[in-house]
Amino acid sequence: MRFMVMVKATKDSEAGAPPTRELVDAMMAYNEELVKAGIMKGGDGLQPSAKGARVQFDGAKRSVVDGPFAETKELVAGYWLWECQSLDEAIAWVKRCPNPMPGPSEIEIRPVIDIADFGEMVSPEAAATWDRLKGELGEPG
Repeated sequence: MRFMVMVKATKDSEAGAPPTRELVDAMMAYNEELVKAGIMKGGDGLQPSAKGARVQFDGAKRSVVDGPFAETKELVAGYWLWECQSLDEAIAWVKRCPNPMPGPSEIEIRPVIDIADFGEMVSPEAAATWDRLKGELGEPG
């Protein structure tokens, strides 16, 4: 199973406060463990929301809202894409993570939807396109 593991933003991360050298070293060691275990498939930190934008949809209408965004607790400061056997395994790996922020922080784990999860809603053509695109990205089908 694939999981999106999201490091939630804090006031410090939204302010653009850089991590300490010790935290960077600890996170790199942790990332190395994840890669060696075959868990980590990708991941990065994100710039503060002040450097981003949101596109809002209402039917055919599109509007753009520039950051920063007010609800820090709802923002993501970084992410990993993991391959684990179960949610319990992903939780066990997150519990080994260094605290990603100074002070209290939170990491959210969400299973990634597979095209097969949509069942009959997916045409054979759409499923074939999905498999082809995943192959072009170097991901298992």
